[in-house]
Amino acid sequence: MNVTKVLDAKGLACPMPIVKTKKAMKEIETGEVLEIQATDQGAKSDLTAWAKSGGHELLQHEEDNGIFKFWIQKGE
Repeated sequence: MNVTKVLDAKGLACPMPIVKTKKAMKEIETGEVLEIQATDQGAKSDLTAWAKSGGHELLQHEEDNGIFKFWIQKGE
């Protein structure tokens, strides 16, 4: 996967991962991929819902040693 930007949101509690993701998405172009790394348990449901409502696509997510990683492709 070709990642354009990586956002480190580890240690941040809700709603900060979403706030930072929103800001980072403005810095990339349509079709590019943002990787988000978070430790907040609520990030999975929050980012999934946010991506869908914003017209973006959650390509993949995984958990590794308590760190949640998400790859979101920017929509139109």
